[in-house]
Amino acid sequence: MSALLAACGGFLIAVLWMDLIFDTQVLGQKRENGALPEPVLASIAAYYKRATTDSQPMSRLIAAVMGVAGVSALLALFVGQGALALRFLALTLWAGPVALATTRVVPNAVRLGARKDDLVTQTALARGICRDHLMCLVGMAAFVAVELALAFGS
Repeated sequence: MSALLAACGGFLIAVLWMDLIFDTQVLGQKRENGALPEPVLASIAAYYKRATTDSQPMSRLIAAVMGVAGVSALLALFVGQGALALRFLALTLWAGPVALATTRVVPNAVRLGARKDDLVTQTALARGICRDHLMCLVGMAAFVAVELALAFGS
C-alpha cells in the first residue's frame, strides 16, 4: 500500500511542479503601483484559467488521486504495516496540503484565472498561490518520504 501512496504523492508533486513553473514568476518581481507587471499576471492567470476552469476532466483526475491517497492512507493507518506513528504522520502530511489546496489554492486560482479583480488583488492572489504551493510541495515531499520509508522499512 505504501508504494501506491508514494506513487500518488509523486503524481501530486508533479502537478505542483507544473504549477510552480508559473507561480515562481512572482519571485523577485518589482511591484508597479503595488501590482506585479501585467505580462507576469497575464501568464499566471492564463495558466490557472486553463488548469482550473478549462481543464475538465483533467482536474478531476487530480482530485481522484488526492482521494485515493486519502482513503489509502486512512486504511493504512488501521491495517498497514510499519510503525503506527509513521502511518499517522503520513496521513497528516497528506491532509495538510490537500486541505490547503481545496480550501484556498483552488478557489484563489479560479479567481485569478477569471481576472475580474484589480491588479493589486490579482498580485496578492498570485503571491498567495505561490506561497501555498511551496508549502504543499514540502508537505507532499515529506509524505512521499514517509511512505517510501514505510515501503522499504517493512
